Amino acid sequence: MVAMYGIPNCDTIKKARLWLAEHDVPYLFHNYKKEAPSTELLASWVDVVGWELLLNKRGTTWRKLAEEEKQDIDAGKAIALMSQNPSMIKRPVLIVDDHIEVGFSAQAYNGLLT
Repeated sequence: MVAMYGIPNCDTIKKARLWLAEHDVPYLFHNYKKEAPSTELLASWVDVVGWELLLNKRGTTWRKLAEEEKQDIDAGKAIALMSQNPSMIKRPVLIVDDHIEVGFSAQAYNGLLT
């Protein structure tokens, strides 16, 4: 089973969803805004890909944080921030069996799903 996590109006999500549709890959979409990933799920992703890859420091949500909130980030603090602010989770997160792909790359999706 393939699952995608993200926000529907995100441009990168739109590209990833289009790629999946063009390649006839069925998937289940999880909208961060409607159902945020649990801290347990985030922790399991961090265990596999690392918080550094999963935490989106380029977005406006990160930039709006107070400077003290951005200091001394570790896995626990990153998970807490992403849990409180799902927009801080890099998009998309694609789960294919036991593999977690963060972000969209047609090349990576091609290697993983075709």
